[in-house]
Amino acid sequence: MPVNAPAAPSCAAGPARRLVRPLAALVSVALPVGFVALVDPNAPGHYPVCPFLRATGWWCPGCGGLRCVHALTRGDVLTAGHDNLLVAVGAFVLLALWVRWVVRAVRGRPGGGWRVTGRQAGVLVLVLLLFAVVRNLPVGTLLAPPAV
Repeated sequence: MPVNAPAAPSCAAGPARRLVRPLAALVSVALPVGFVALVDPNAPGHYPVCPFLRATGWWCPGCGGLRCVHALTRGDVLTAGHDNLLVAVGAFVLLALWVRWVVRAVRGRPGGGWRVTGRQAGVLVLVLLLFAVVRNLPVGTLLAPPAV
């Protein structure tokens, strides 16, 4: 005697539901970026000075990052790269990863995210440290942000 099993729930969510996470990520990034676009970090008094810079006199890997983001929102890629090359490159990499995530979500492909391995995290930390050191050396002055 055959037993009718209940239908298995569909694993494929609709396109709108699949876009919830990428759009939530977009909003969580767009709000602070929008603030930086509106409030110019080049004008004194709008943002605090980097505590690492204040304590040591050295540029940290993030110094110039707000000015870089502000320049990117204005479409000034050259100024953005001069303010903080690492943030400028990172912004384009993150944008490419986000677009990949959206395309995969629209097509219904699983696993739009990217899992970071221990080796990749180690390489990222090494790049940050090297960038921080080189931009503070006389040979790396092009990597240092302009003084405000």
